[in-house]
Amino acid sequence: MKKLFFIMTLCFSLESWSEQNNKLAIENAMQVLDSFMTSFNARNMEEWSETLNYPHVRFAGSKVTVWDTKEEYSAIDIFERLASTGWHHSAWLSRKVILVSENKVHISTIFQRYDENNNPLKQYQSLYIVTNKDGHWGVQARSSLAP
Repeated sequence: MKKLFFIMTLCFSLESWSEQNNKLAIENAMQVLDSFMTSFNARNMEEWSETLNYPHVRFAGSKVTVWDTKEEYSAIDIFERLASTGWHHSAWLSRKVILVSENKVHISTIFQRYDENNNPLKQYQSLYIVTNKDGHWGVQARSSLAP
């Protein structure tokens, strides 16, 4: 009977530990997405590239792009192209965790692009995979229906 009690206690303790780690992983992942959007809207390439883990993968339409380093990612010029479409800023409309472990969180999102008068331009669904790589939480991969 004592062995059964010990085993049950151990199982519940491990489950509680796992739940706590998953909760912490979700908190870290959401903070990363907050920083991702804030630095993106600030058009701060240095800070934006810090919100990623490398290699970083982006699936957009039928195109897959991989950046192996922060320096490689920082060299892209996305903000001028977006501004030419009337884009001024973006915002998360929803973020739903669909898979979680202590070092990886998959988040299904919907984000909206806006013009400078805060008028909606386009809305997109996407999937973000946020990982803890060597103690750094960052977006490792993202797949979006955005161009």
